[in-house]
Amino acid sequence: MDWLSTYVPAMLAGGAGNLAAYLAAHVLLCLLPAFFIAGAMSALIPKESVTRFLGRSTPGTVSYPAAAAAGSLLAVCSCTIVPLFAGIYRKGAGLGPAITFLFFAPAANILALVYTGGVIGVDLAFARFVLSLAFGIGIGLIMALLFRADDAARDRAADDAFGARGGGMRPAALAFLLVWVALLLAGTLKLGVLTGSYAQFTLPLSGADGWQAALDRLVPFDPHKGEEGVSVHGVLLIALLAAIGLSAWRGLERIHDGITRWTRLSFALVAATLLVAALAVQATPAGLQIGVTGKFFAVALALAVLHRLAWRRLTEDELRDWLWESWRFVRQIFPLLVAGVFVVGMFRVLIQPEWIQAVAGTNSIGANLAGVAFGVFMYFPTLVEVPIAQMFLDLGMHRGPLLAYLMADPELSLQSVLIIAAIIGRTKALTYVGLVALFSAVAGFSYGAWIDGTPVVVLALALAAFVGLLAALLAFASRRSAALHGA
Repeated sequence: MDWLSTYVPAMLAGGAGNLAAYLAAHVLLCLLPAFFIAGAMSALIPKESVTRFLGRSTPGTVSYPAAAAAGSLLAVCSCTIVPLFAGIYRKGAGLGPAITFLFFAPAANILALVYTGGVIGVDLAFARFVLSLAFGIGIGLIMALLFRADDAARDRAADDAFGARGGGMRPAALAFLLVWVALLLAGTLKLGVLTGSYAQFTLPLSGADGWQAALDRLVPFDPHKGEEGVSVHGVLLIALLAAIGLSAWRGLERIHDGITRWTRLSFALVAATLLVAALAVQATPAGLQIGVTGKFFAVALALAVLHRLAWRRLTEDELRDWLWESWRFVRQIFPLLVAGVFVVGMFRVLIQPEWIQAVAGTNSIGANLAGVAFGVFMYFPTLVEVPIAQMFLDLGMHRGPLLAYLMADPELSLQSVLIIAAIIGRTKALTYVGLVALFSAVAGFSYGAWIDGTPVVVLALALAAFVGLLAALLAFASRRSAALHGA
């Protein structure tokens, strides 16, 4: 009972704080556009446009590099990439290329690589890129091989479901999708032209700094530990997010019956919330200091173009299909995301970063597996994992397990695993998790061995033996699966 009274309140507070920080800082300019992009992919893109580059019948020399190239441009975390993965997978992308896209985007996008090189070292950034590319394609190929029968059946089902939509994508629909992608990039890229403030003013709200101090006591804030805290700005955004949820439930649940005032209200709230999220807000003794950033202007321009395209260039059927598909992804993914973020926050209360020195100070198999485990239970949003990795390095973590952590952290958060299982099924999701954990540990161990002075020839032979063993096991599994299906 003493243990319960000591740890349970702290764990619940940690879960609630982690959830509040995540909703305030990452859902609005990252996840909201991702849901709308996924909905547009599913509703507006003809199946042939996806399968031309990512379909299971497309040559692997085209589909897998295309999936990796698409992922490299998106500076998003695993939670944001999942709706996009769901969109292309539902629309007919092969399981293998879709998995490569899912793996590579958060692990080795351009921004993450540049940031890793600047903070930790170019050698680690280069290793992260090469190994993420090789293993991302490798994991995709393995998943496609293991589940080729299921993939073929799903491909036939997609033909039946979307067979009536032939031809290419309408220019207006393509422009609509691309503007949403531009809005996502404007909200996530950390460029000076976007993050800098071009005008400032102060709202004279007495006690604003006191509100912030109270929030800091409720939700810990320590960037060195990855604790983001919650600001007054964040509280306002969470309230707006709740209002969006209520209006969307009333306005989108029966969207095929027609667009109602609740639908229009949800649109207005989404636009207002994205604009508020793009502002730089700081609590001061004089009130709330508001900075009008380049991001605000970019989001405002994107929203204006989207409004014109949605109401003047899309047909009513296209608009309703897009809204329904977006809402369907929200209903499927968002509850699992909330639950996962809350549970991860509870675990982070128990796991101490100082344990790193004890379990991952050397380049052993166990240390690399520990790096993978820390990536699962100490999940941080994209780019936040880089300063955390620097902290782990300062605490004595070997660079090998550090790479294993950097490869696993963007991929294997508890919430993303739950969501992936809901999209592709438990068996495929568990296989994906196992492969990511295995390849991340192998990547870290190999890089760590090279750092420790192991000759490249020895490493090459060891990796060749590992690949050969894995290929033999896969061949056996493939023959066994074929025999079972033949029976």
